[in-house]
Amino acid sequence: MKPKKIAGVPPQKTGGFHDTESLKKFDSPEKAAENFHLLKERLFSVNEWKSYCGKGSADFQLYDSAGHPVQRIPRISDFIRINIPGPGDQAGKGFDWVEIIQITHQNTDQKESILITSSPCSNPEENKNSYIAHFYSEKATSNFRISHSGSILKAGIHGRNESPNFKAKLTDKIRNLMVALVGIFGFSKIQWKCLTDGLLDFDSH
Repeated sequence: MKPKKIAGVPPQKTGGFHDTESLKKFDSPEKAAENFHLLKERLFSVNEWKSYCGKGSADFQLYDSAGHPVQRIPRISDFIRINIPGPGDQAGKGFDWVEIIQITHQNTDQKESILITSSPCSNPEENKNSYIAHFYSEKATSNFRISHSGSILKAGIHGRNESPNFKAKLTDKIRNLMVALVGIFGFSKIQWKCLTDGLLDFDSH
């Protein structure tokens, strides 16, 4: 199985990858367009992602470029603090961190899509700590994408270049290897599938 080629998503060069997608079809393009506005709000509500995943999933918190928690739509250079079930990253004070490096919006007569790309980073709350506070290396990206075409909406999360982060203290190296291997072998896809399904579940939320 090869990674999908998607505009804006970095190419796969090394390590693991995944393409996790959910689809919802509506009775008409007009109904799909109406729900796409809601889907955009959900994508940009990072702090609410856990509510779409359900209990037992990771928790997400948006931080600004200065490392302060915020309640607003994400911007480039913002950070996302992730609290995954299980042992936390010591460099991240128990959390994993990613930085938003790209936000793109494409809109044509046939299709509209939004893509948020994030990459592992150091803990923005610790200025003296240069270690990457994530179980994947800084080469990895998580790409959150929604699209609307005709009567169909899609939500997808596309992981690229996923390798364990060994630029860390010994205890974190061991933890990162264990968590990364679990993710690479597909268990993280279960988490992401819960999120993509939840984003498109307009009946329960």
